[in-house]
Amino acid sequence: MTNRRHFIAGMLASGLVPAPTWADAGGPAYLAAAGLRDGSFVLCGIDAALEVVFEIPLPGRGHAAAAHPSKPQAVAFARRPGNFALVIDCMSGRVKATLHAPEGRHFYGHGAFSADGSLLYTTENDYANGIGRIGVWDVALGYVRVDEFASGGVGPHDIKRLPGGDTLVVANGGIDTHPDSGRAKLNIPTMRPNLTYINDRRILEQIELPYDMHRNSIRHLAVGSDGRVAFGMQWQGDGDAPALVGLHQQGETPLLLDGAEDMHGYIGSIALSDDGSEIAVTSPRAGLVQVFDAATASYTRSIALTDVCGVAAAPEDFVVTSGTGIVQRLSGRLNPEKPLMWDNHLVRL
Repeated sequence: MTNRRHFIAGMLASGLVPAPTWADAGGPAYLAAAGLRDGSFVLCGIDAALEVVFEIPLPGRGHAAAAHPSKPQAVAFARRPGNFALVIDCMSGRVKATLHAPEGRHFYGHGAFSADGSLLYTTENDYANGIGRIGVWDVALGYVRVDEFASGGVGPHDIKRLPGGDTLVVANGGIDTHPDSGRAKLNIPTMRPNLTYINDRRILEQIELPYDMHRNSIRHLAVGSDGRVAFGMQWQGDGDAPALVGLHQQGETPLLLDGAEDMHGYIGSIALSDDGSEIAVTSPRAGLVQVFDAATASYTRSIALTDVCGVAAAPEDFVVTSGTGIVQRLSGRLNPEKPLMWDNHLVRL
């Protein structure tokens, strides 16, 4: 007699049972890596009510995650410089595959899926040659590495896909590092960060900041439904930091936004509101969230929150996380701290 597991597998294969979706994994609205009080690490799913719906163990500190566009699968990346990324079935909590950076490479903690979910793209450091690469992994083959191409610069950190196609935007931070030197920055005097748009391995467009801002490392990205890209930076120079937030549309000149509060030269995460009208950025060093009006490029308000870093859009609002265990809507009352030390990023599904 056919057992239940084989029966269900046969039904799935025949298409008579719908393929699992994110709703089958508890309906998370966000993913975030966190540390536990006992020193272990997890990847969490957080629902729209900001309750944790699952915790899946990680072998080390996480940074960000990439969520598959349809399957309840997430790729959890190690904190830079890391050599592993785990593909996790968020229904069962099982690790489906482990991605290892090729010899002479390390991951930068971010990735993005193609529009149809068939490919995963990862930002990587070719540290022997001091250049950035984008790894390509085939999902149907079990996340097998099948290709790679140039990132268009040095130190590619974040990567996002623009809506309506498979054009990628890469934040080439400009900073050269090598595992032998830990997290030391090896080329600060000569760094040249850029924002690079790539489609089918071909660079479509690159933007650089004015030379007097060449030490402003472009690190994190948010993409609006209209293809606008908001980017957050981290100042590597001396003295007061220049503008740390930018907004760019392909074919146009980037717009830089100045905040009224000192962010200590460091933007940890960035998000665009659902309607594209506002940009929110965080600085764990300053313990601040700043919000800008995207239409006028003007600062509107700030909120103090200790060790805040993760930020993502929510309906008519933003959600933020902190290393103290806070997860809350920006406009809401302070929620009780959870026994979780949230890491850098909050990824919206």
